[in-house]
Amino acid sequence: MVDLVFYEKPGCTGNARQKALLIAAGHRLEVRNLLSTPWTAESLRAFFGRSPVAEWFNPRAPAVRDGLIDPTGLNETEALAAMLATPLLIRRPLLQVGDDCRAGFDPAAIAAWIGLTPQAAALARDEAEACPQAASQSPPCPPVA
Repeated sequence: MVDLVFYEKPGCTGNARQKALLIAAGHRLEVRNLLSTPWTAESLRAFFGRSPVAEWFNPRAPAVRDGLIDPTGLNETEALAAMLATPLLIRRPLLQVGDDCRAGFDPAAIAAWIGLTPQAAALARDEAEACPQAASQSPPCPPVA
């Protein structure tokens, strides 16, 4: 069991499912609003480790989904500037345990890092990060005021 800071988009049902998986594994969450956190390039960069720049982005963000931003064509500085200007571009959730920071919800990686239930660990990354509203005819996750 760990104390975990969980940066989410409030109202996102995908983030709600991810929080439930972490709580079921016995973790204690301090939930924060990813969109209203006063990020700097340095503080945000800490979550991406050695992953390629394109993986820093939420592939379901409207600007990415609609082709207005191509994450594969951005360098680190450009990517961070875009995400600071438009936090919806940031892959969710951002997770922090002490000084160790991660982006996205890859069940296998999280299970190896801090532990998950066997059922949660068996989920595919795409399934764990999917937005249920995007797969249905429902409206997208509610905007944050």
